[in-house]
Amino acid sequence: MTSGLEGAALSGHVALITGGGGGLGRQAALTLGSQGAAVVLADVDKERLETVVQWLATEGVTAEARVVDVCASGSVDQAVDEVLARHGRLDVVLTSHGFPKDARLVDMSDADWASVIDVCLTGTFYTLRSAARPMIEAGYGRIITLASRAWHGNPGQANYSAAKAGVVGLTRSVAKELGRYGITANSLAPGLVDTESLRKLPTFESIQDRAIKASSIKRLGTADDVAGAVAFLASPTSGFITGEVIHVSGGRFA
Repeated sequence: MTSGLEGAALSGHVALITGGGGGLGRQAALTLGSQGAAVVLADVDKERLETVVQWLATEGVTAEARVVDVCASGSVDQAVDEVLARHGRLDVVLTSHGFPKDARLVDMSDADWASVIDVCLTGTFYTLRSAARPMIEAGYGRIITLASRAWHGNPGQANYSAAKAGVVGLTRSVAKELGRYGITANSLAPGLVDTESLRKLPTFESIQDRAIKASSIKRLGTADDVAGAVAFLASPTSGFITGEVIHVSGGRFA
């Protein structure tokens, strides 16, 4: 299912999506591709990328795949260079990579802290820094980062909450720096999104019940909800919106 925004709003535009092998990335790719964008998916997992590209083809969207490690700046730079070599432009970048590794503060290992910060925050910095260069030259760009409702702070998620709060601060700084070049930068903060990996958790039912009880809209979010917000921020018509955090959370903020 797409967001209902099909058309040619992004015809001729090129979009790079990191974490493109994941559920949110692939749905965003479907939505942006349905609007005419040329979509490039980047992910560290080659097999997962290929699966998503094949799925998109069955939905009528052609996408390219790039194996990228967002924790390595050279890997990110190479991917952006390849996009420019093939398409001559980069109009939209969406950072949808990242993962949590939950533990209470006193039980959290150095490795679990570092890995989440490295992927979620440092990987986003590398991606935005690389993408900003051709956008500045072109005088146009749409930067969209996936934060999380967790940026407000979640118990058991000191690493993830800190990383996502950092993504928000990074995005707002980028918005202030790059607005003069016609580039916008905004964050999306999804709440609990109904995904295959979520449903596999043994505590899914209790997690779902708590989330719905705390939300104004009494259901879980969907990948399509997030993709619809991505499509809006990626569009030329969103050009006077920057530095914002849009909660796609059904009214659940804290």
